[in-house]
Amino acid sequence: MTILIFILAGLAEIGGGYLIWLWLREGKPFYFGLSGAIALALYGVIATFQSFPSFGRVYAAYGGVFIILSVLWGWGVDKQTPDKYDWIGAGICLIGVAVMLLPSRQ
Repeated sequence: MTILIFILAGLAEIGGGYLIWLWLREGKPFYFGLSGAIALALYGVIATFQSFPSFGRVYAAYGGVFIILSVLWGWGVDKQTPDKYDWIGAGICLIGVAVMLLPSRQ
């Protein structure tokens, strides 16, 4: 469930930011921006469903997930094929997320 929440939150944030980008940078209609704002607000709500007690830890770990999802978004939506350095960087981020979230702490 943890991974699903990270993915849903990431899609809401990236999708919301992308819609606002399209509105402001590419002249799309206002409702793109409004939809993006709603998606960004949903991101803030979805992220609170994580079971980890520390806000900072969840958001720091989410940053790594965000990077990975951004690479995939660019590949799937913007048709920008990631190069080996994108994949290496995403892998390093994934390792960082695992280091932060997997150890049992007391």
